[in-house]
Amino acid sequence: MVETQPTRRATNSGPGRLLIAVYLIFAIAATSRAGLQIATKFDEAPVAYLLSAVAALIYIVAAVGLARAGHAGRRVALACCAVELVGVVTVGVLSLVDRELFPDETVWSQFGSGYGYIPLVLPVLGLFWLWRTRRDPA
Repeated sequence: MVETQPTRRATNSGPGRLLIAVYLIFAIAATSRAGLQIATKFDEAPVAYLLSAVAALIYIVAAVGLARAGHAGRRVALACCAVELVGVVTVGVLSLVDRELFPDETVWSQFGSGYGYIPLVLPVLGLFWLWRTRRDPA
């Protein structure tokens, strides 16, 4: 009897492809927005604009991690999704509690309301997909 190693489903297959596409769309949107804001009016709300740039970077790295589908890619995607979820919840709460902290909106302000709350849902979907595609039981 040959014993086989448990297999791991690829994060870049099936619905994972759609998830990667959404991450890439958000990476492009957040990068464009942050780049324009930093280039044209950085002095008005530097924290908000830098947070949008950080969100863009997280979206890019998460998409790459999900697309790579290997052990390292999974770990990177897991870290990105976790940081993203903490970030969107933290910034969401802070932006509602004290509007002066963010004189202009970030991607994560008010839990991503400017983007249809997708920034709040996206890391949850990413974490769920990583859990769903984990190593199958033997």
